Amino acid sequence: MAESSGDLFRGSLLRLAAPAEADVAIITRWSEDADYMRALDTDFARPRTIQEIAGQHNPEQPDPNGLLFHLRTLDGDRLIGFVALHSIEWNNRAGQLSIGIGEADFRGKGYGSEALRLILRYAFDELNLDRVGLDVISNNERAIRAYEKVGFRPEGALRKAVLRDGRRHDRLLMGILREEWLGRSQEAL
Repeated sequence: MAESSGDLFRGSLLRLAAPAEADVAIITRWSEDADYMRALDTDFARPRTIQEIAGQHNPEQPDPNGLLFHLRTLDGDRLIGFVALHSIEWNNRAGQLSIGIGEADFRGKGYGSEALRLILRYAFDELNLDRVGLDVISNNERAIRAYEKVGFRPEGALRKAVLRDGRRHDRLLMGILREEWLGRSQEAL
């Protein structure tokens, strides 16, 4: 069975934390990293203002159909990214996932995979969802590997939906079901 014991918000490398007002300046800096912004979203990349970021990460205006967690390292309590469940359809027990590792030094070191395991455990065990989906640009091979590693499966594609540097890329749709998550062995994660 997938991770089901221990601290709901803590892994071996990081923890899921509530957004904090002090995080806004750090997240604003991430928006100046074009590679990060272009992998994170299909929209055009641009630096964001502190006010824009503060509006998106406002804990005083929670989204009834979504949850945002900031990713903080256990070693040093450093903010390195975020993970969110959004567009939750409670009647269908389904939601969408978004994740970003904003601090470049922490990419490709297992933090994203651990954050995915934690948020999926939260989605299936705490929120009682049956399905979590996401979309990813087909040139983001690192993210696709991380999604597959935790059990996401390809479900389709919006062909040539994203233009980057004069080349078109598919927008891949992936998903994982509760029974697939529960059926995965700890070793496979």
